[in-house]
Amino acid sequence: MRYKSEKCGNIYTNFYCMPNLSQNLELDRCPHCTTDTPSLVLEHGVGSADHKGDNRRYWGLYVCKRCGGVVVCSSRHPGGAVLEIYPNVMSVDEVIPEKPRAYLLQALECLHAPSGAIMLAASSVDAMLKEKGYVDGSLYSRIDEAAGKHLITQDMSTWAHQVRLEANEERHADDDAMMPSYQDAKLTVNFAQALAEFLFVLPSMVTKGLEETSPEEEGKDV
Repeated sequence: MRYKSEKCGNIYTNFYCMPNLSQNLELDRCPHCTTDTPSLVLEHGVGSADHKGDNRRYWGLYVCKRCGGVVVCSSRHPGGAVLEIYPNVMSVDEVIPEKPRAYLLQALECLHAPSGAIMLAASSVDAMLKEKGYVDGSLYSRIDEAAGKHLITQDMSTWAHQVRLEANEERHADDDAMMPSYQDAKLTVNFAQALAEFLFVLPSMVTKGLEETSPEEEGKDV
């Protein structure tokens, strides 16, 4: 899977040229461990169709040789261009402001290095709050302030306290702190993704929906 310099959907500011359903699936990163140029080897192939024999597709089941994660793809023809990939390749919506988006994208790309992913996710959350005017105090205190002022829900504030958002342990290599696991990093990045959706993506969708469904004003005085 390689970038093409045009815009399509919300995958960075470009879109992916889909790979072929071949012996080795050419993705830039594994959707599970985010390893760069992973070795995804075909383990099994099968064809499928609906009850009338239509909607025929050919499926490939690939295994990442680094993490063991399974990626399933489909094509209309054996060896043809891939039309579907499960799980989806991770993406960051372009409506998120530049700085938090950059941090979040980097966090997604380095989940295989949990400490780094946690620091980047925390930096993304920090940048999101600053975009909304919450600048002073610790990260957690600003999250609580945002909940108190109803920028986010109380449940989101509670969720933030349940993941490893405080990056001091990662930066200073505290001897008493447990090394984070892939799961720790994934949970932290999941929170950062959800916060970005809540603060930027959903409001943008609502605004766009209102614009698209608003009736045109008629008979307006000039």
